[in-house]
Amino acid sequence: MNIVRQDAASQQDAASRHDAGGRNGANRRNQLLQSLLPGDFALLAPHLRDISLRQGEILIEPGDPVEHVYFPHTAVIVLLAVMRDGRMVETATIGRSGVIGGIAGFGQWRAFARVIVQMSGTAARIPSSRFRGAIRHSDRLTAVVLRCAQSIVVQIQQTAACNALHSAEQRLCRWLLLTQDYADTNVIPLTQELLGQMLGVRRTTITAAVSRLQSSGVIRYNRRGRIEIVDRIALEHAACECYEVLRSRDSERSPHDARRA
Repeated sequence: MNIVRQDAASQQDAASRHDAGGRNGANRRNQLLQSLLPGDFALLAPHLRDISLRQGEILIEPGDPVEHVYFPHTAVIVLLAVMRDGRMVETATIGRSGVIGGIAGFGQWRAFARVIVQMSGTAARIPSSRFRGAIRHSDRLTAVVLRCAQSIVVQIQQTAACNALHSAEQRLCRWLLLTQDYADTNVIPLTQELLGQMLGVRRTTITAAVSRLQSSGVIRYNRRGRIEIVDRIALEHAACECYEVLRSRDSERSPHDARRA
């Protein structure tokens, strides 16, 4: 995967790649946006733009001001902790049920992690300043965003425990399951090298884990960097408990929560 820094020029290019929702407002394919009542969504709609995101595109670097808020549709986005020597590890994965940069609704924040596109797809984007304005006028939107922020914190905590206590194969299975949930596809375009980076392990370790899962008929991997999930039930059995913990937390934060807020 080629990592692409999204500077001002590339952000302008991304804005020009919006789909049919574009200038007339974003499509509500993100579950958080779907959950909003019409009055709350109307605060965001005039400023939302549907954009296309490419795998490897860096949306935010650590220390950057959070200038945009992203609501993934089909794209899958990850938070990475990056070391001085360039090594990195995934700390959270966000898909169509979440939001990236939502904390910017409560002030001018700087990013604490690298935010990168894991799987190409679409998302809705809104300037942080416009998002802050909407937050100020909607207690319901505030509650939804805070729940999403809490969910990310829980995921970061669970991932930290997972990285320390579970095997690379268990973590790989957990990661594949979460990615499939967010992307809604059995085929995940990802090389073993990138998987190793995401999980913070050597490529040889990933190669061995992928080989075992493929031999067991759980997944199918080809040399072009595509993993196909063949037997999801077996994959769930092979994963650590962290997947169920994270899935249950996601279920608790259902789209209907916003309507009860």
